[in-house]
Amino acid sequence: MNVSILRILQDQQRDLPAAPSPRARRHSGRIPNEFYPTPPEATLALLSAERFDGGIWEPACGDGGISNVLKSEGHRVIETDLVDYGVGRPGVDFLATDRPLAKHIVTNPPYGFGLADRFVLKALDHCAVTGGKVAMLLNLQSLCHPSRLQFWLETKPSVIYALDHIVCWPKSGYGLPPPHFIKHRYCWVVWEQESQDETQFQWLSATAFKR
Repeated sequence: MNVSILRILQDQQRDLPAAPSPRARRHSGRIPNEFYPTPPEATLALLSAERFDGGIWEPACGDGGISNVLKSEGHRVIETDLVDYGVGRPGVDFLATDRPLAKHIVTNPPYGFGLADRFVLKALDHCAVTGGKVAMLLNLQSLCHPSRLQFWLETKPSVIYALDHIVCWPKSGYGLPPPHFIKHRYCWVVWEQESQDETQFQWLSATAFKR
């Protein structure tokens, strides 16, 4: 990633408000600690289109929704999370890390309180050092928010993969997802280190990988 892009990332990080504490990451209508696990078919769909030539850091590993699939497909994965869900190393605040733990970063970041924006910027900062890819599972709506327009224009992804249908919901302890939640649509956004003139837009069927 070139010097101008790094300056953009640093400026954008300064402009964001401070991230809330874990205790503050709870509010009405949302799951505590933004725990919305990723179904395996989403990661399998990503791996059908993207290759990762080295270790992968999953910095919001939760209960292993993404990392278990990566490992089952032969990847070496570093698993961390701020909260202890029984997988990986807990107590690691990704936003406070000062060095990358693996070449690539693949995750479904927490969304509330602007956390996803911070995760993207931190991941890009780390992978600018390692030369690795960043792959973030994001809500499709995040591509169209007016506050992010300049970011997308100045930090273009290599490719955006629109997924046909997945539901990121913790069934255990929370029952079935509410009807409005099932309507959410997601995409994998992938950045490589080479500067991009244009972003590719492709479609992936997660349903085809559903077990």
